[in-house]
Amino acid sequence: MSDARQPAETKPAATILLLRDQPEFQVLMVKRHHQIDFASGALVFPGGKTHGGDTDPAWAQHCVGWDQFDDEQRTLRIGAIREAYEEAGILLAEGLDGAHFAEVCDPQVRAAVDRGETAFIDVVKDLGVRLRLDALAVFARWITPVMMPKRFDTWFYAVRAPADQVAAADGREAVDAEWIAPSEVLRLAEVGERTVIFPTRMNVQLLAEASSAEDCVARAKDRTLVTVLPKVEVRGEGRFLVLPPDAGYGAVAEPMDRIAAESRAPA
Repeated sequence: MSDARQPAETKPAATILLLRDQPEFQVLMVKRHHQIDFASGALVFPGGKTHGGDTDPAWAQHCVGWDQFDDEQRTLRIGAIREAYEEAGILLAEGLDGAHFAEVCDPQVRAAVDRGETAFIDVVKDLGVRLRLDALAVFARWITPVMMPKRFDTWFYAVRAPADQVAAADGREAVDAEWIAPSEVLRLAEVGERTVIFPTRMNVQLLAEASSAEDCVARAKDRTLVTVLPKVEVRGEGRFLVLPPDAGYGAVAEPMDRIAAESRAPA
């Protein structure tokens, strides 16, 4: 009988890259709470697992672009928008008149949605808006390596952030929300002033190739999506996590020691 363990099942997840150009090309990142076990204090994009409420067929009446996507993409995009709402207070929606939603998101309502006490769809109904599923461009797709005990199939989406909404961290999963240039994220990670875990850092690196929010979204739409399932390779210098060479990140072989250090970095 083989002792080999079966890889853990992957859970669907969605992450969102909120982009703006004022005062420079920036992305919204949140700082993970220091009491979270994995990568506490790290800078990440808003995101998380999809929830049962994200699959409600009633969303068909409360989304723009519903007919453009299959059930999987509808669920992921609703989940990504919900996570941006919960963690950062940004709601990617428009009124029934087509005007961009521009109100401040009530922190108490956001917290109730996060705790599962209020359904996100009910919030959208009460506000009289529709989610902009069509505004999200697929940026990347990453699947957690097979040796990890918890695994996710995470879709990354890029979108121009509403110019008239103010980001605010939820204070639970995220303790700070910061607009920051991709090049600055990479610099801060390099000098050790901020923790940026490997998948986030790779996508910030890809993001930094764009010159503006519009350019980033256009590049994402034009890029052929290659699913990233990192694999471990043993080389003379040690163990490395290797990415597919055609995924758009270049030739990447990251030392496992560095990845482990980032995941347990203190806040």
